[in-house]
Amino acid sequence: MNNTTALAVGFALVLGISGPALAQKPAAAALAVYISVDMEGVAGVVTADQLMPQGFEYERFRHFMTNEVLAAVRAAKVAGATRILVADSHGNGESLLIDEFPRDVHIIRSWPRHGGMMAGLDSTFNAAIMIGYHASASSTAGVRAHTISSATFTRIAINGQDVSEGEIAAAQAGAMGVPVVFMSGDNVATAELRDRIGNIVTVETKRALSFHSAETITPAESDARIEAGVRSALSHVHEFKPYVVTTPVTLEMSYKNYAAAEIFSYLPGMERVGSRTVKYVARNIAEAVDVIMVAESYQPDVSP
Repeated sequence: MNNTTALAVGFALVLGISGPALAQKPAAAALAVYISVDMEGVAGVVTADQLMPQGFEYERFRHFMTNEVLAAVRAAKVAGATRILVADSHGNGESLLIDEFPRDVHIIRSWPRHGGMMAGLDSTFNAAIMIGYHASASSTAGVRAHTISSATFTRIAINGQDVSEGEIAAAQAGAMGVPVVFMSGDNVATAELRDRIGNIVTVETKRALSFHSAETITPAESDARIEAGVRSALSHVHEFKPYVVTTPVTLEMSYKNYAAAEIFSYLPGMERVGSRTVKYVARNIAEAVDVIMVAESYQPDVSP
């Protein structure tokens, strides 16, 4: 034993560290984190004034939305994330201020895209995070509650259960073996998702008073809570389990207008089960999401 080794052993004995702890620790496994971002659940958001480009508060709230995501990014990096992919999943998919992100973060923007709000996710990710999510179209209490499109659908159901965007996203992740570990949004949205997929870490950005009203915390406080919440979730990431729905997946979509249900019922495999509702049995959740994307976004006059 040379002098250097003897000195190391001496320090170890003083500190109460046993022999194996002196060996070099194996390198920590790489951590890949996926972040899907919506806007309705961001602190302070209550109406279209914050959500749409023509709204008088939209530009300010793009900053608030971006800062909530950056809080999650900081937490992921502290947890050891070496790969972070962010999906801008609100409105036109171009709300995040991408020049404010670290250079090594990649961002998915705009539509259409396979996978919808979870585009780009695959089985190589260790955890999925949802920022700014909201309650489902079936909720009677959430701020801006809807599923996929408030202008198109009154209800979307998977295997007979009404679902939120968060549950659909969790099922997509679960099909790839990726657990959702964190979600932020109003009190109704966070409770709704925990009830369906399990006890994930959540941050309540506001308390719903109505569809267009809430008691909200400040953007700075929301950022701080999100950063702390994501750090907590990722500190025990291996304890979370993927949320998996059974296959084949029975998808039901209820439209605001009956004409859409009639037209879609003409497609092979699509069954009209109500005046405004169609049903489709998909092979898996990925196929179901693609059907939802077509049903929500296709326009006859679409052009490049």
